[in-house]
Amino acid sequence: MLSEHEQVDEFTSFVEDVEPKIRLALCANFGKDLGREATADALAFAWEHWNRINESANPAGYLYGVGRNMARKRMRSRQPVFPAVPQDHTPWIEPELPAALAGLPERQRVAVVLVHSFEWTLSEVAELMDVSKPTVQKHVDRAMAKLRRKIGVSE
Repeated sequence: MLSEHEQVDEFTSFVEDVEPKIRLALCANFGKDLGREATADALAFAWEHWNRINESANPAGYLYGVGRNMARKRMRSRQPVFPAVPQDHTPWIEPELPAALAGLPERQRVAVVLVHSFEWTLSEVAELMDVSKPTVQKHVDRAMAKLRRKIGVSE
């Protein structure tokens, strides 16, 4: 059995490794503010239930699910809020992209943002979402097709 100090060190190391992954995934899903709150909630849950989390086969995926559930409870609407593109300068992204992303189903939105915005591999996304690589690829392909139709661009 680990001492209290060793448990704190183990938890701290765990948080340093998984917090950025969970935060990016939850922000991709729910927008920056709610995503960050959900990440903090998930990590607080992890601390309270560290023995169970530490023994989990996929602790990061488990905590992503915890954060996702906590964010859903806080949501007033089913659509995440992504920052609008300012109209006073040349946009660095397609102005219709935030609304198009918000309109995607949750799994498609998370997969496409992590793969195309944050350059995660299919394996990394699959592990976090606790699905197979082909499933992630399917989510990304479907999301890209929907985004292209919504924005009006072709491949």
